[in-house]
Amino acid sequence: MTVTSKINFFIESETDMLTLGQQLAKYCPRHMIIFLNGELGTGKTTLVKGFLSELGYTANVKSPTYTLVEPYHLLDRDIYHFDLYRLGSPEELEYIGIRDYFHDNATFLVEWPVRGFGFLPEGDMIITLSYDGGERRHIDIESKSRSGGEFISHMVADQAWAFC
Repeated sequence: MTVTSKINFFIESETDMLTLGQQLAKYCPRHMIIFLNGELGTGKTTLVKGFLSELGYTANVKSPTYTLVEPYHLLDRDIYHFDLYRLGSPEELEYIGIRDYFHDNATFLVEWPVRGFGFLPEGDMIITLSYDGGERRHIDIESKSRSGGEFISHMVADQAWAFC
């Protein structure tokens, strides 16, 4: 199989962002580090909400802006949603025990990963969300590892973007 390294497309609504999160969860291997880039309000937490709902989480999903991390234990794996927006310096990640979170039976969704540079492992995939006028958002998904590329290739092969 050819490994796809980058795709981009547009979505039109919050519902589409939730669907994107659900599609990502369907294809996501057990261990994956996904970096979520984008300005405030571009839909990063909405994408995470869709991701978690696909895995059976039905409670409220809130942005961990103040707690830095929200853990979820679903389908025999751990999902960690980090939001590093309010991080004063990357060194603060040591105080929350960042290294203890990263294990092989977990998926990581990290908002504002640049703020943790030097203390976070490399991401397998980078998703960048940006506005393209009005409510329409431009989505770039880029793999940074072989597993990230395989993940994207499976989604493309199965036409997981048909909702766009």
